[in-house]
Amino acid sequence: MKAFLFFLLLPVVGFAQNTLSVRVNNVANPKGRISVAVYNSDETFLSFDRVLKSDSVAANIGSVELQIADLPPGEYALAVFHDENNNGKLDTNWLGIPKEKVAFSNAKMKTFGPPKYHECAFKMISDHEIHIDL
Repeated sequence: MKAFLFFLLLPVVGFAQNTLSVRVNNVANPKGRISVAVYNSDETFLSFDRVLKSDSVAANIGSVELQIADLPPGEYALAVFHDENNNGKLDTNWLGIPKEKVAFSNAKMKTFGPPKYHECAFKMISDHEIHIDL
């Protein structure tokens, strides 16, 4: 009987999906969009073509909120940027340094580059809310 219940409930537990609520604070101006990228591994972190999930909302002075749905329990890291000119990409200078504001979950930009995945990562086992300062 226990085995039957286990196999009956396995699809429900195995496919449990959660919502990540992201609040981005310190948005300086209402131009463009605030974009959030979700990563689930060190190998994919900050790779534009290997984003697990992403979303964006119109910028507002102060703060904006996004909902990233259908995330299974796991470890994630976020990268956020303010696409002020609304061209759909993070603009950088000739050295690769961002010209638009960027932020990360649980870590800040370093003097010589972005933080590592493990510095930004957080565990998510149910619906989760995170605040990020831009």
